[in-house]
Amino acid sequence: MRLVFAGTPEVAVPALDALLASDRHEVVAVVTRPDAPAGRGRRLVASPVAERAAEAGIEILRPRRPKDPDFLDRLTEIAPDCCPVVAYGALLPRPALDIPARGWVNLHFSLLPAWRGAAPVQHALLAGDEVTGASTFQIEEGLDSGPVYGVITEEIRPRDTSGDLLTRLALAGSGLLAATMDGIEDGSLTPRPQPTEGVSLAPKLTVEDARVDWNAPALRVDRVVRACTPAPGAWTTFRGERLKLRQVEQLPDEPALAPGELWADKRTVRVGTGSHPVELAFVQPQGKRPMAAADWARGVRVAEGERLGG
Repeated sequence: MRLVFAGTPEVAVPALDALLASDRHEVVAVVTRPDAPAGRGRRLVASPVAERAAEAGIEILRPRRPKDPDFLDRLTEIAPDCCPVVAYGALLPRPALDIPARGWVNLHFSLLPAWRGAAPVQHALLAGDEVTGASTFQIEEGLDSGPVYGVITEEIRPRDTSGDLLTRLALAGSGLLAATMDGIEDGSLTPRPQPTEGVSLAPKLTVEDARVDWNAPALRVDRVVRACTPAPGAWTTFRGERLKLRQVEQLPDEPALAPGELWADKRTVRVGTGSHPVELAFVQPQGKRPMAAADWARGVRVAEGERLGG
């Protein structure tokens, strides 16, 4: 089939690579978000998918909005058979959905109908799910509600961050998406409607969602930190400045501390929660690079009775 691949971030690149390597399909173009400012200089930078497409010599379409007439006209001229999608980052209007003969097929990182939305992996971690996965489905105008072609499952490990889990799902999901394209082409796959029960939503996490509540139990603190690593980044405050948290360890057998209360020695930094303490492994002070929590505590000279979170 003639394919136009739609995707933007690094997590979409393995799927693009899998389709480029296929001897059954031809990726003739990619659709990605426009170049965006990045870094301290805020210079415009191409998306990871655009960079990979440029390396492969593929046409790159960067519409500001998928309903732009110029984009729709060009997609019509290309006349793709199917448009596989991974984390494109914009809703597709009906005129775009109608162009490819076999529609748009999305690789979504959850076991649909669970965790429909922009942040399925983060919400699976926040909820304490033990298993997640990836699904391929036919895109329709509803939010991740189209009929499903195929699924894979992935165990969530106790120390997984959203970054860890997304990396594994992106690699495993790339094979699922390629196999789905094969099945659509040869007619061996028929999408099945999603169940009406078990629907849950996974909206994008905000910076405020990533703020740690030290009155919550240690289990919740751990889930928030893992779900928000690397983005948007779990955080708290110390002496009025933001402090990012990169990893914590639960300490159910240690003496209790008041919520947010700090305890530090040369090798360990502990913080009280609504249940048992947690140990801070890595932190990132405002304007600085990540560092071991013990090094940070020595540098700021944590005083007895000081607390995180105000």
